Amino acid sequence: MALPTAGTGAEQDQFWPLPKFYFSVDIGNFTDLPFQEVSGLDVEADVIEYRHGNSPNAGVIKMPGLKKHGDITLKKGVFADDNKFFEWINAIAFNTYERMTVVIRLLDETAAPRMTWTLTNAFPKQITPTDLNSTASEAAIETIVLSHEGLKAEVA
Repeated sequence: MALPTAGTGAEQDQFWPLPKFYFSVDIGNFTDLPFQEVSGLDVEADVIEYRHGNSPNAGVIKMPGLKKHGDITLKKGVFADDNKFFEWINAIAFNTYERMTVVIRLLDETAAPRMTWTLTNAFPKQITPTDLNSTASEAAIETIVLSHEGLKAEVA
């Protein structure tokens, strides 16, 4: 009997990508927060272009420059008596806010982390409360955008 190959549907867990719907988010001392969506875990490098004047080559040399990390967007349901994010962003006005470490984990079927993204010195950049619509049958969702100073990705 031949070994299963990717895409045949046979027992082949090693060939299937991880689903993206099972994850956990920790912000500072608050663990396993109930977020619906996380986006913006991207890293980009600037490109430095250089060409010296007496180069026989008509093109430029390209080198990697500074790394940039995008802002992280988190979406979650609105719950009664839950105002932690507004309290966090309101503290910025008094310059007494605390930058926090944010840990985002993509989990497997046993709840073990398979990928982990760690944000350093994160702080809230924007909070968008839910929109209100009297004709919609939807859950109220609020959005928080975090800025940070670095992202480290690890595979378990």
